[in-house]
Amino acid sequence: MAWNKKLDETRNQLRSLNKAIPETARAFGALGKTVKEGGVLDFKTKEFVALGIAVATKCDACIALHVEALVRAEATRDEVADVLAMTIQMGGGPSMMYAAKALECYDELTT
Repeated sequence: MAWNKKLDETRNQLRSLNKAIPETARAFGALGKTVKEGGVLDFKTKEFVALGIAVATKCDACIALHVEALVRAEATRDEVADVLAMTIQMGGGPSMMYAAKALECYDELTT
């Protein structure tokens, strides 16, 4: 999969959805901001959790967005791989297949 292309497609889809339901989009954005900025866990840790959920729920667009956030947060490949290992333990074979996609995404976004 071309992960940069997936990111572009996802952003275009979200822009269209945001125009169709602006109040819902603003509310969801505010929730995301509150969750990421508040609480006791740091941003990177929260993005690791989000990546695990993205893999477990088999959401390619979510994987791309959260791996991109982790790259920006300077997560290492080893850290991402460790999170993916935990996701596989919790989600079994299907999570293993999507963990492979997530690691491929990390590799593409860091080269």
